[in-house]
Formats: sequence, C-alpha cells, structure tokens
Amino acid sequence: MKGGKLLVFSAPSGSGKTTVVRYLLDQPELNLGFSVSATSRPRRAKEKHGEHYYFMSISEFKNHIKNGDFLEWEEVYRDNFYGTLKTEVERLWAEGKNVIFDIDVVGGLRIKKKFPEETLAVFVKPPSVDELKIRLKKRSTESDDKINMRIAKASIELATAPQFDKIIKNYDLDTALEEAKQLVKDFIGVSESTELPKKKE
Repeated sequence: MKGGKLLVFSAPSGSGKTTVVRYLLDQPELNLGFSVSATSRPRRAKEKHGEHYYFMSISEFKNHIKNGDFLEWEEVYRDNFYGTLKTEVERLWAEGKNVIFDIDVVGGLRIKKKFPEETLAVFVKPPSVDELKIRLKKRSTESDDKINMRIAKASIELATAPQFDKIIKNYDLDTALEEAKQLVKDFIGVSESTELPKKKE
C-alpha cells in the first residue's frame, strides 16, 4: 500500500473528534478523503451504510479478519468490532486524496505504527471526564449503561494521549478547529498560497 498522507484523529467518545474531522473535510485545500470504518455494531437512526460506517454482521466481520482484509481492527466492546478495510484506504489514495480517520485510540496508534512516516496521529482531549459524560447524555443515542461503559473506557484512553504526535485540547471548539487545520496543513505541506493539489496520475 502506497499513496498520500494519513491523518488519524482519535479520542474518547464525546471529545469532539467527529466535529473536528467534519470541519477538516470541508476545507478543500487539504484534499482530504474520509476513511469509512467497518463495524459490527447495530446501525443507529439516520446512519447510512457506506457513509457513516460499513455495517456488517459479527460473522462477516470475522471473515474479513480471517482473510486479512483489515489495515487495523479492534473489538472495542464485546461483539462490537471496528476496523479499517485496506480497500477503503486504497480507494481514497487512488483518487489522489490524503486520508483522514475518525477512529478509536487503539486503531489510531496501530495505523501510526504501520505507516510512521506517512501518518499524523492527533489525540483530541476533552476538558474533563465529567464534561464527556454531559456530552454523551445530550446525544440521547445510548442507554445509561452504554454511557457508563464509554466513560470507564475514556479514562484508559486518556492515558494514551502522550503516544500521539499531537494533542489538541478541545476546551473551546473554534480554537480546536483552527489548531487542527493548521496541524494538517503543516503536515501535508499546504501554505496559504498553495493551489489545490493535483490528483495523482
């Protein structure tokens, strides 16, 4: 596998990494393509297959593991698998894009380890675990038990922050968005006067 740059954004649920990634995708000069992850978890309301995730059964996911189809994968919660299909990254690289990921910390660090030179790994840090809990409750998409599982996991995930190339403290969203944009521009070599990158032949 060989292509453009890889931009990994990881964080505990509720930290705001998805908001950061969506903002970066809206910046045309960055020439980013979003890597859609595969998952075995049930689809939530308004989620679309192929846009938010590639939704699979547990057996389908395990078959892909057995066939070596994943760049990285993780059983994040019991029977809730998440992973990055190699074909997804190859598809975006073939379009001449730099690939951006919105994935959990374990998957993010695995990509960094496999592609150390091509990858910028960014950890999005929330103000506090208490603030995370408030944000997750506001979503109203999961039960209290699920939220408590995510909070327990967040404490472990926060401890991995120093293993990432950069840490963005998402205490003020506008500041975090601008910091993320500058980090990506610096990494992929976009200056204020740079034209849009041409697609690779």
